[in-house]
Amino acid sequence: MAKDGGLSRIMQRLNAIPARVKEAAAAAAIEGAEIIAADARHFAQASKDSGDLIDSIEVTPAGQSTPEYSQPGGRTVVPEGAAMVTVGNDQVRYPHLVEYGTKTADAQPYFWPAVDINKKKVASKMRRALAKAAKESWGSK
Repeated sequence: MAKDGGLSRIMQRLNAIPARVKEAAAAAAIEGAEIIAADARHFAQASKDSGDLIDSIEVTPAGQSTPEYSQPGGRTVVPEGAAMVTVGNDQVRYPHLVEYGTKTADAQPYFWPAVDINKKKVASKMRRALAKAAKESWGSK
């Protein structure tokens, strides 16, 4: 057996997860990401100049690519059971400058405060959705 750092064991366990639980995880991830994105849009109102930054805040579901030039990370394919909140696109390439500030402009945080205030809420929502789906699918095969 080739050494893969435990990847084959993890993949075997992931493949054993019922499809209903995977669907619940994906739905809860999108719902949680939408909560964070809504708060980020709200917090970004303070830095509103043209509204382009606010309009660039997007939620990308699993299996899709995030917008090119988005923060954090640029174009990325979102993994299964996840969702990503990104800011920026090919027209809005300055989200990090607003979030962290520059020598001449004060920081106007909007992204990380939204993540911080919703972290526990979203994690709890994910746990409840997964537990409910696991209970429902445990008895049915």
